[in-house]
Amino acid sequence: MHRPKRSFNMMTWLLAALLGTFAVSGTASAQRVEGDRAAAVGLYAAEIPVRSQGESEREAGFARALAQVLGKLSGDRNAAQRPGVSQELRRAAQYVEGYDYRQDEGVSSRGSPTFTTTLVVRFRQDDVDAVAGALGLPVWPDPRPKPVMWLAIDDGSGPRLVALQQNNVARPTLQRAIERGFRLGLPTGNAAEQAAVGAIWRGDTASVARISARYNPPMQLIGKLYRDGAGWKADWIFVDGGRVLARWSETGADARRTLASGADGAADALTRRYARTSPAGAPSTQAIVFSGINSGADYIKLSAQLQRMSVVRGIRPVRATPIGLEIELDLLTGLTGFRRMADENVLVEADGNIEGVTPVFHLR
Repeated sequence: MHRPKRSFNMMTWLLAALLGTFAVSGTASAQRVEGDRAAAVGLYAAEIPVRSQGESEREAGFARALAQVLGKLSGDRNAAQRPGVSQELRRAAQYVEGYDYRQDEGVSSRGSPTFTTTLVVRFRQDDVDAVAGALGLPVWPDPRPKPVMWLAIDDGSGPRLVALQQNNVARPTLQRAIERGFRLGLPTGNAAEQAAVGAIWRGDTASVARISARYNPPMQLIGKLYRDGAGWKADWIFVDGGRVLARWSETGADARRTLASGADGAADALTRRYARTSPAGAPSTQAIVFSGINSGADYIKLSAQLQRMSVVRGIRPVRATPIGLEIELDLLTGLTGFRRMADENVLVEADGNIEGVTPVFHLR
């Protein structure tokens, strides 16, 4: 690889310089897409309620949307709390492919009309995949299953099956499943299925699995919602191929939020079984030589670039060499993660780097 002429004396001077903090700002130029009704489609899109269409509210919405997308991609509802993710959320706008707004009208618990502004965000798949891979997030692969939800509700007049015709009742669970990156189906509600409400209420997983045999895949989310004092309680069981993967319960004053817990438990059970560990490396300390640093401005540019990389947790200049400036980096996912996150417009790995030998990256 061709490298420009370097000044060893300049390298020595740069090594003596104190590493400072240099802020780098960037904005995504999001193209608004017009349509009859904007909606998030696929793993790399999200819908976020916002208070207005102002810029600051939109920027915050981008961060929440990226957190949701990383959660869908990994299956981890706490993906936003993983190391390095918060730094990426702060620059979520850089990964936005496009966005739009939607006005939703609803009804409050008291029956009065409500109006909500929803920000619909679409992210570039390659960028999100690179972030997830570099940070070592697990990957929940496609295609994803669509379990059948067997839900019975007793509001005081006896348990009743929630079938396809009553999909609005199950909407909180169905929508939460989409937010977690998968979908749930509902039974058609024929006479035999209506009669299975007793098995659902008893938690008879074998009987429910038999009546669910006509649906694919052989997965069932079995739940019952009932009054619990002044609030509600939901008991859930998730079954995969006849095997119970998880049981959990949720209580709350709002029946809709209590219902949504079914999708969370199902997603957690599915990802524990099917999500793959990321091939990113383990945390490590790695020495790297950076060439192409011939001025103070070059050093500032390198420092800013390294501080922008969420896989870089610590920076320590070591020594100046005839090749370049050697810096020791604390890396969240090792050299593998660093390579994935390095911006090729700024840092290019030298040809001929050998495993076990300090790698060289050229600053453009």
